[in-house]
Amino acid sequence: MRGLKKKRRIQIIALAFVSLALAVGLIGYAFQDGINFFRSPSQVLAEPPSPNETFRIGGLVEQGSLQRGQGETVRFRVTDGGGAVPVTFRGVLPDLFGEDQGMVGTGRYINGVFEATEILAKHDESYMPKEVIDALKEQGVYQPDGEGS
Repeated sequence: MRGLKKKRRIQIIALAFVSLALAVGLIGYAFQDGINFFRSPSQVLAEPPSPNETFRIGGLVEQGSLQRGQGETVRFRVTDGGGAVPVTFRGVLPDLFGEDQGMVGTGRYINGVFEATEILAKHDESYMPKEVIDALKEQGVYQPDGEGS
């Protein structure tokens, strides 16, 4: 009787461990598509990500680079002062999107061009995403409250 209880306890502990490992594995797999890492243009140029990796890129829209194509296709370059990456986007841009303005885009880097599926622009005159500010400070081109340009 005593050996049977011990054996049953070991089976329950083993089953709980396997269930926990399976749950952690499933959660990790589910989050794999939902996690988008942020990269600055300099980081993208230094270490280009694979074409199937979705990530976020941010910086300033380079002056003179905004081109509106046929239909809803827009082309521009995003820069952090240390490098500039060409971006294409098909869709409607936010109202506050413009040259020399902060932006963050989500998409993939394919054949040297960032193909954005989503573009976010700053929502007022002083806001810029923290990741973009950090990347610009790292390159030495961040000037708070628009004191440069």
